[in-house]
Amino acid sequence: MAKLFGTDGPRGIAVTDLTCELAMQTGRAVAVVLANNTGKRTKVIIGKDTRLSSDPLEAAVMAGICSVGADPVLLGVVPVPVVPFMIKKLGADAGIMISGSHNSAEFNGIKVFDSQGHKLTDDIEEKIEYLVLEDPQQIHLASHDRVGRREDAKNAADEYIDHIREIVDTDLSGMKIAVDCANGCASETAEKLFALMGAEVFVTSSSPDGTNINQGCGTNDIEAFADVVSENGCDCGLVFDGDADRCIAVAEDRQLIDGDRLLAIFAEDMKKKGTLKKDTAVITIMTNMGLRSFASERGINLVTAGAGHRYVLERMLEGGYNLGGEPSGHMIFLDDAATGDGQLTGAKLLKIMKESGKKLSELASDMVKLPQVMVNVKIDPQFKELWKNDKEVSELIKELDSSLGEDGRIIVRESGTEPLIRIMAEGSDFARINDIAFQISDKLKEKFRIKRSS
Repeated sequence: MAKLFGTDGPRGIAVTDLTCELAMQTGRAVAVVLANNTGKRTKVIIGKDTRLSSDPLEAAVMAGICSVGADPVLLGVVPVPVVPFMIKKLGADAGIMISGSHNSAEFNGIKVFDSQGHKLTDDIEEKIEYLVLEDPQQIHLASHDRVGRREDAKNAADEYIDHIREIVDTDLSGMKIAVDCANGCASETAEKLFALMGAEVFVTSSSPDGTNINQGCGTNDIEAFADVVSENGCDCGLVFDGDADRCIAVAEDRQLIDGDRLLAIFAEDMKKKGTLKKDTAVITIMTNMGLRSFASERGINLVTAGAGHRYVLERMLEGGYNLGGEPSGHMIFLDDAATGDGQLTGAKLLKIMKESGKKLSELASDMVKLPQVMVNVKIDPQFKELWKNDKEVSELIKELDSSLGEDGRIIVRESGTEPLIRIMAEGSDFARINDIAFQISDKLKEKFRIKRSS
């Protein structure tokens, strides 16, 4: 069967690839598959990011939901974690976030959540895919007097802000922070949240125009933002992606604090406080080897999941763990939220800084990262998956990986959210791993005539 879902829902060029027709069919299928089957009307929460294309896709999804007799609740532009928060608050049956996440404005996507606010399991995704791609006629449409009724939840953003303040519950008075909203969803909430917590806030990239999301800002580009942090004497800078489920940080000395270092800070703090369940954190195959050494020295166990925060969440739920994260800045605090939440991550980090009295650079210094090189290779749809079966490519990867021994590693995988092959080489010798990464990239280019992009 054809695939609709990647690692994070349907994605594509908005309106042309990810069409309004496909969005409508997805809305229908989600409402049917995730219906409560209790006799009560099915309720589906809908949020969106700041892209121009999010409006027509929202309308299409809403039309699909209404057409099968389910009731959509529209949140408007909100950070993605507001959707699972409102699912639980309103007792909804499902939620949809229309967002292209960290990608540029021409892309968009549809993220789907179940009644617990979690990403869907594979079997639920397959049922939705079947109804959308294989047998849409199986869906029964509601008659004129049974169609769904639209509801607008106009205070969702403020309710979410209050929720984060209640969870973190700390006074940030005396702290100066900078916030990069990526011209995305955090523009609706971040400044207000951290100001209400008592911090002096300097906000950048918070003027979305529908086309500038993630453009030279956010987690994709932090150079200019590092200037804002240092020039204003900030204690910390928080950087969000377009839908605000990721957060990375910039220390007072301009140092980038990525998801691996944030996870180290949170794991150590929770271990000391006795709140880290089973003394374990969940990481991904892309996590820097330096975090493993850091954790081992402190008696923290690490469990590895596949790349993608849905797989982190799955391992957390399976094992009963309450902390997990990715190098990209997706942090999951399962005691407090059902999915990654960038602003919750930022607030928790600031609380640790406030309580410890330490600078962010000090908190991050205990984890020593091994050098990593990342190279992205654009892939044409016709070559998708084929490179994995190519003998020359696979033998080269195996040979180069073996040459690094136990002091390094190579991971080559397809992105679940973009048409890319991602090459990661890690080891103590930067020049060596850099050469290795580009050897593999050049081989892929030679074999499949695809272009390398940085």
